[in-house]
Amino acid sequence: MNPLTLATLRLLSDGGLRSGEQMAAALGVTRATVWNAMREAESLGLEVQRLRGQGYRLAASPAWLDANRITAALGAGGARFQVQVAEAVDSTNTRLLAAAAAGAPTGSVLAAELQTGGRGRRGRAWTSGLGSSLTFSLLWRFEQGAAGLSGLSLAVGVAVAQALAAAGASGIGLKWPNDILFQGRKLGGILVELQGDALGPAAAVVGIGINVRLPAPLRAAVEQPVADLAEAGCIPERNGLLAGLLARLAEVMERFTAEGFGPFESAFRALHVLHGQAAQVLLPDGRVLQGVVEGTGGDGALLLRTAQGVVRLHGGEASLRAAGAVLP
Repeated sequence: MNPLTLATLRLLSDGGLRSGEQMAAALGVTRATVWNAMREAESLGLEVQRLRGQGYRLAASPAWLDANRITAALGAGGARFQVQVAEAVDSTNTRLLAAAAAGAPTGSVLAAELQTGGRGRRGRAWTSGLGSSLTFSLLWRFEQGAAGLSGLSLAVGVAVAQALAAAGASGIGLKWPNDILFQGRKLGGILVELQGDALGPAAAVVGIGINVRLPAPLRAAVEQPVADLAEAGCIPERNGLLAGLLARLAEVMERFTAEGFGPFESAFRALHVLHGQAAQVLLPDGRVLQGVVEGTGGDGALLLRTAQGVVRLHGGEASLRAAGAVLP
C-alpha cells in the first residue's frame, strides 16, 4: 500500500467532506496522487463517496488502532505487554519472528492496520481489509521446547472464543486445529510459529486474524464462506477488542506454561463444531481418511475413529473437513 493512501484516509477520518485540492495541499502532493489514493482505498474495501465539484468523504471511517489506547484498556495488565501498531506490513508473524530472534521479550505485540502478505496454515494466504479486520501477533517465551507446546493452537483458540464471547459475540465455534467459525463460516484463524531448541527454551509467535466487519468486495475476494463479528451480534471498538483478547491470551499462556493443553481440553471439545461428527481428513500425501471425530488427546492431537481404529493426527500434517465437504 502506498503510504500516502493511509495519510489521505486519515484526513477523511472525521467523516467530513474534503476536496482533492484541499487534501493535496495538506499532504504536499498533486491532485492526481490524491485521486490514485482514493482508488487504492476502494481496492482495500473502503467505500469512498465522490461528490462532483465538492470532493471526497468516507461512507464509514475506520476506527484506527492506537497502541496507547490498547495499553490503557488493559489497565493494570498493560505492564506485561509491549504493544506496537504498524500501518502496513507483509505479515505481523514474519515481523515478530524476526524481533523474537533479536531478543524481543514475552508480551511483545504487533498489530497492523493492513497486512499485505498475511499467512495462514499450510502456506495459505490470509485476506484482511483496512479497518475491517483485526490482525495481530503475540510473542510468548516458554522454558519447554517445541514438543512441550503441542496443543498450544487449540488453547489459543479457546482463549479467542472466550474473549469474543465476553465482547458480546454469540455462536462462536472452533475447528481443529486453528479455525474460528460462526455458523460454519470462517470468522478468523490462528497461526502459531515456533523458534528455539527442541528441548527448550522456545519462543511462540501467535498470529491471529479476525474479521470484524467485512465489506462486500473483500468477501468476494475470499475463496471460502466467511463471516464477521457483526453477524455474530458484536461490533466492537477494535482497540478494546484487542485489549480483551490480549488479557485472556495472557491468562491462557500462563496456565499452558504450567499445565499444558490438559486444562483446556474439555473447553475445546465443547467449542469444536465437528466433535462427534463424521469427517474427512486430507493428509500431506494426498490420502483422505474418513471417520468420526472422537475428540483430542492430551497433546492436542485429533482423535479420528476410522474403520481401522482410532487414528491420532497432528495439526501440521492434516486438514480437517466435515464429511462430504470439498477438500483443497
